[in-house]
Amino acid sequence: MPNKALRIMIADTQHAHRMRLEFLFNQLGYFRIVPVSDVQELMTLVEYASEPFDLLVVDACLGEGALDLPGFFLEHPQVRHGMIYNARQAGPMPVPGVRRASVHLHPAPLPDLVSLANLMARVDPQDNVSAAPWGRAIRQGFRG
Repeated sequence: MPNKALRIMIADTQHAHRMRLEFLFNQLGYFRIVPVSDVQELMTLVEYASEPFDLLVVDACLGEGALDLPGFFLEHPQVRHGMIYNARQAGPMPVPGVRRASVHLHPAPLPDLVSLANLMARVDPQDNVSAAPWGRAIRQGFRG
């Protein structure tokens, strides 16, 4: 079962992208989602949050020129895990120290259900992917 207490922030300038990602997270069983449309909203909500965000999913284009996203993930204690999509490179980002659990760079313009499910398997390890209706597609390596 997904941990329904996880706090997730989605940051993208495009409303349709934020809505699509929220819908995908809802399909995975996550509902505590905060969508934001610009760097100022992101910074304000992260800075003044009463508790840390478990996951921040952000479009790489959002931070261009205004915010060093990888540095932000490494330095900010109010964000536990992160995914930067629409990134120039892909894969886990090497993170010095023990404090940060994961920062993942994803090259696709928008992550799909399988990508988010794989990410959530790391962020929320007690989630039993095999029992979920979409678990078979993940176990078989479905990409689509």
